[in-house]
Amino acid sequence: MKHLIFSTLLVSGLASVMAPGAFAQQDSIKKKTDYSEGHGIMIKTNSADSAKNGRFVGGITFTRVDLGFSRLIDNGDFNLSANNDFLDYKGGKTSTFSFDVLQFGYRFNSNFKVYVAGGFDWTLIRLRDNITIQKNQPTLTYVDEPVAFSKNRFSSSYVHIPLNFEFRTDESKKGKRFYFVLGPEVSFLLGGKVKQISEEFGKQKQYDNYHFQSIRYGGTFRFGYGGLGLFTKYYFNDMFNTTAQAGLKNMSFGITFGLN
Repeated sequence: MKHLIFSTLLVSGLASVMAPGAFAQQDSIKKKTDYSEGHGIMIKTNSADSAKNGRFVGGITFTRVDLGFSRLIDNGDFNLSANNDFLDYKGGKTSTFSFDVLQFGYRFNSNFKVYVAGGFDWTLIRLRDNITIQKNQPTLTYVDEPVAFSKNRFSSSYVHIPLNFEFRTDESKKGKRFYFVLGPEVSFLLGGKVKQISEEFGKQKQYDNYHFQSIRYGGTFRFGYGGLGLFTKYYFNDMFNTTAQAGLKNMSFGITFGLN
């Protein structure tokens, strides 16, 4: 995961540097080209009035890299119930990571845009107890282990498809804007994973769906200035499709890189 985060941020940074040179000749009429639709293959009109009349935008992009913390909410309470106390986690090490790789939408004017994006999302729960979540079981179950894990991480990965409504202010004298982005999203499960490290067994990995919801839906809100912002996400349906975990939901918050 650390290598993936580093690689994603590196690619995003390189795309930010290379994009102006790659698309500088696409719109010879405007003195200043707007690259805030993302980096990569762009779909843009070349009309001088396109900013006023609207235009379609989209393509491959490396933006909205979210890095933050995840929290479990058990029927409206941040404290886990007896049914879920085996999922007790280390808050400072329970995280979320996501990014978008493409987007398609329509910019109505310089201040408002609607677009659909696509990308990947991970929730990484660092468990406190020395347990192993069991795979290929009819319910979400675990066994106690006679070892002390230095890392016991229970995670899920999704493909997410958000529908975003973006509001932004006019540019400041420094060429930056304030951004407000909100909208619903739907996610499709790629899989679950248990990763453990101990002196006795070394590094171990197990893969299964672990009863994570196959389809997850929620909402996102972002606020930022320039390319940096804050985000929060809340998922409306339960985290797991099991009766014992009914009412257990997931939310996250943190920093967004590459907002513009």
